[in-house]
Amino acid sequence: MVESKPDSGFSLEDLTPAERELLTCIREKKNRILLEIQELKREIEDVTSELDEMDMADDNKPDPKQRQISTGKKKFNMDPKKGIEYLIENGRLQNVPEDVAKFLFQGEGLNKTAIGEYLGEKNDFNIAVLKAFVNLHEFSDMILVQALRQFLWSFRLPGEAQKIDRMMECFAARYCVLNDRVFSNTDTCYVLSFAIIMLNTSLHNPSVKDKPSVERFIAMNKGIDGGKDLPEDLLISLYESIKKEPFKIPEDDGNDLMHTFFNPVKEGWLWKQGGRYKNWKRRWFILNDSCLYYFQYTTDKEPKGIIPLENISVREVPTEKINKPNCFELYSAGTEVIKACKVDGDGKVVEGRHNVYRMSASSTDEKEEWIQCIKTSIHDNPFYDMLAARRNKATGTSGNSG
Repeated sequence: MVESKPDSGFSLEDLTPAERELLTCIREKKNRILLEIQELKREIEDVTSELDEMDMADDNKPDPKQRQISTGKKKFNMDPKKGIEYLIENGRLQNVPEDVAKFLFQGEGLNKTAIGEYLGEKNDFNIAVLKAFVNLHEFSDMILVQALRQFLWSFRLPGEAQKIDRMMECFAARYCVLNDRVFSNTDTCYVLSFAIIMLNTSLHNPSVKDKPSVERFIAMNKGIDGGKDLPEDLLISLYESIKKEPFKIPEDDGNDLMHTFFNPVKEGWLWKQGGRYKNWKRRWFILNDSCLYYFQYTTDKEPKGIIPLENISVREVPTEKINKPNCFELYSAGTEVIKACKVDGDGKVVEGRHNVYRMSASSTDEKEEWIQCIKTSIHDNPFYDMLAARRNKATGTSGNSG
């Protein structure tokens, strides 16, 4: 009779080598599974902890009103009109000029360029906002240059002369109301304000070689106070203030270029002829805000060059003239060098020295579209005509503004 083994008895010696190897594999796999289960438990604990933190964060999130205000500011920085409309539609602003002006005046998180563009728009509501915005400034007992410093820090002046004219007119009116014994009329304040801004440019722009003296500044402003001369010590103090400390121009964050290039008039690839070397290079062009920008790549954050479309003209160039099809050029209406700048090989911004900029499009239709879009974007600078007319009015002389 064969003796049976107890059920609980088990020995590796009873297994064949193959069975022992299989058992070892099973045990190793079991250990790996146990380790994976422990790791999963730790991951579940981590995720649960993160969810708890997210719940706590939700409790601390700004209320819907604050989120709408934040969204409205972002929209404003990209498109001022749409941003204000969004805030009004969602009840974050009242549809009255005073409330919008207060929002712009406080300015937290707002792009200063966008503020200037909104204030400069020519419609009844924006003009009313501009007046309310200027009236929020306190210029009492300030000399004119101090008031200008404060005013020009609250936004960035737009590029269009008509917009600047409206803004400076509102500024002059406000200053004269608060300082009624300084000037005989607002035209005097307007002309002198422009003279100070131009003096600031002349004294502190490196490209202006002929720096005006205090004597020339005084002579420039003779008779502007209703035909009378302003006190010489006043003009000297204004001159010295600007000479000692230039205007601080508010610098916006990186949204400036995004704002400029977000909704261009036209964009696309063109071949551009070099200045010193007449070779052709492919560049990405963007047309907006009466400027033509060009980039080496579409992904570049900053342009290689900027060509302001001011006091210049555009025309088609015959193929036989330069042996290049679908070509057009920007050229100076007179003998002046086109005002432009570019980034050189060392990364420095330098002034352009071109009388002509030539580009070539990919087709006839594309060329004609570029020419038409550029023509509608070109404008003559009417600053001097406007200023001359106001100066004639201030001095009491007759003149034609042209």
